Amino acid sequence: MSKSFSEVKLFQVKPDTLDDFETLIQTIVDDQRQQPGCVGIRYLKRFYTIDGVELGEPPRELTKIVKCVKYFSYWEFDTIENYGKANKWFFDNHLKPIQKLLIAPFDINIGYTVC
Repeated sequence: MSKSFSEVKLFQVKPDTLDDFETLIQTIVDDQRQQPGCVGIRYLKRFYTIDGVELGEPPRELTKIVKCVKYFSYWEFDTIENYGKANKWFFDNHLKPIQKLLIAPFDINIGYTVC
């Protein structure tokens, strides 16, 4: 089986726009899944940390927001070409509304999957 091509985005969301961000990604995610070649799309909200936790113990829940709330997305494709087309679609349709909710431009990491 050939390796897929994937993207991980980091969104640093303003504390006062969390509901708006979550509502927006709920409307986007179904369209992301429909992009040609999409293997899957997932979003994660950072709720926990392992800082100060002993190995083997459950992570500790974050109790306060310091600057922003971090969200991550993982978007996987069958080919790099399909990723390129979907990435253009994402930027053309969703860049401006998302940027308004962030403290900084989102960070993108892309590459072929290893396993």
